[in-house]
Amino acid sequence: MHMHSSLKHIAAVVLSLFLVFGSVPAFAAAPSGANGNQLEPISQGTGSAVLDNASYFGDLPDSTPVTVDIVLKANKEKQLQNYIAATVNPGSRNYHQYLSVSEFKHRYGASAKTVSDLTAYLAKNNITSQVYPDNLVVTAKGTVGDFNKAFSVHIRKAKLKGKTFHATKQGPKAPAYIARHVLAILGLSDYSALTPKAIKQPVGAQPKDGSGPLNLDPSDLIKQYNVQPLYSKGLSGAGQTIDIVTLANFNPSDAYEFWKEEGINTKADRIHVKPVDGGSDYNGYEETSLDVEQSGSLAPQADINVYVGPNTDSGFVDAFASAINENHAAQISVSWGLSESAITYSVQQKIEDPAYAQVFNQLFEQAAAQGASLFASAGDAGAYDATRDLGTYNLAADNPADSPYITAAGGTTLPWSGTLQRKLADGSIAKADISVTKERAWSWDYLYPYFDARGLNNPDGWLNYYFVGGGGGFSSIFKTPDYQKGVSGVNTFTAVKLWQPGADFSSVTRLSTPQIVTGTGSGRNLPDVSLNADPYTGYKVYLSDPGAPGTNSGFVTYGGTSVVSPQLAGLTALMNSGQKDRIGFWNGQIYRFARGADSPFTPLNETGATNDNLFYTGTAGTLYNQATGLGTIDFAKLDQDFQAK
Repeated sequence: MHMHSSLKHIAAVVLSLFLVFGSVPAFAAAPSGANGNQLEPISQGTGSAVLDNASYFGDLPDSTPVTVDIVLKANKEKQLQNYIAATVNPGSRNYHQYLSVSEFKHRYGASAKTVSDLTAYLAKNNITSQVYPDNLVVTAKGTVGDFNKAFSVHIRKAKLKGKTFHATKQGPKAPAYIARHVLAILGLSDYSALTPKAIKQPVGAQPKDGSGPLNLDPSDLIKQYNVQPLYSKGLSGAGQTIDIVTLANFNPSDAYEFWKEEGINTKADRIHVKPVDGGSDYNGYEETSLDVEQSGSLAPQADINVYVGPNTDSGFVDAFASAINENHAAQISVSWGLSESAITYSVQQKIEDPAYAQVFNQLFEQAAAQGASLFASAGDAGAYDATRDLGTYNLAADNPADSPYITAAGGTTLPWSGTLQRKLADGSIAKADISVTKERAWSWDYLYPYFDARGLNNPDGWLNYYFVGGGGGFSSIFKTPDYQKGVSGVNTFTAVKLWQPGADFSSVTRLSTPQIVTGTGSGRNLPDVSLNADPYTGYKVYLSDPGAPGTNSGFVTYGGTSVVSPQLAGLTALMNSGQKDRIGFWNGQIYRFARGADSPFTPLNETGATNDNLFYTGTAGTLYNQATGLGTIDFAKLDQDFQAK
């Protein structure tokens, strides 16, 4: 959401990404015969780049309450991954044999002894604990003094770039019999820079003529992506629940008013707000409102659980852990995240261990084994996701969409045309003719003539206007999953080079003539699928003032891949309401469908500057590209494919 005034501006410090993914060096299991009480280091979520550069200015009183997540390693993870693949393989005897939370716990959670050893150790240090049903996440509550003693740390007040938080500079340690089973400890620092992905349609874009910008309703999506046949056969989302994982509170009455204004007959009292770890404030409430309104409009008879966690690393994990362990929903959506860039750099430099990313991945594996379909927005800075938080111009993907066990939602622009014009400070009129003739990968390069006319072709304008589009590219953390291997276009790319980054990626030069380049990549390819996400062809959202329902209320138009993720969750609830079993993990199925005779996907594989996400574009004859994934979706066909064994 890097935008001036009318768009939210996220000004994260260059080091902020280490918050989520960094850690102290990974611990190793004690050697055979070693003293099990010997202290060993444990990864913590906030990395040394934040911790070492922070200014520490005082001790927290020992009596200060602290909540910490201790995340345990999954058991037999490779077997778990094989089981997930089997649940969506029609040829397997485990097809649609999804696990209950209890079954997951006993097969793949940490052992009962591991958990009892940990909770006893915590209790010995006056720390209370709550073990999530999966035996993977343990939420511990105590005082600063308790945690300092239990994990050999010194939690202090800290400040970095004007942001005050608590942290411990030295990494936590615990006896070897505890440490060898711990993946990460989250919460010894409460520093966080997670951001939502919603982008408001810019004000001041005054079309003189033509068909846009667009302000769309759910009915427009239903028409564009052939959803109507599902309603025509009686599907409504009845009996289904949609989970929204978010880090901001919202006004539920705004969603009910949205559905009323749109003429959508919805189930009464369907929204259930579930605060996690005390919930959150309203910073980012537009995102939560959008998620609920969009998902609920497409599955009008489904219930909606909204898990609202605090904007901290442990809060984000706990919101997911709560939703996945309650296991009420067969579809879960999230629209918050961060770029991978700091992880990539820190792993290459052997400074950090990417334990935090694996914490999420473990939870997503659990959800997939339980038959839940998960969706995450792929980002809104095109192929340059790090411009949003690091302010650097390297190619980067977004987390948690990078996990192989979540479906990454990419973005497109729908056809529209018009003459955009705006009066400038000197009295002159900036204007440009805009024409998008067919659905394309979303990036705002087609608006560059308008931005140029407004005098925005400068470093400030570049970050805030020019580097906007659907996220996509290659993960630097996760390997190419088996379901992507062998699909044409995966791990190869065609790109439109519009910009030349500097050697250290802190600066960029705009090329006078775009260049077509080709190459190969590796890692998890993002996104998986795409729907309309451009704010200039965006969707209406009903909002009132945060915490003041009904005050200054009305419609505004938003876009971003954070619109697509909840839409996919709503449409999955719609399809699930006509299924005998849960649809389950999308990715293990959709790549197979794409290679079928009557694919539900339309690849956007035209090459060039009229179909790119600021770098990646289409390649003729392929099924996949890193700008739009497998492409757009015909939901009537997709529903048939999910129905067929």
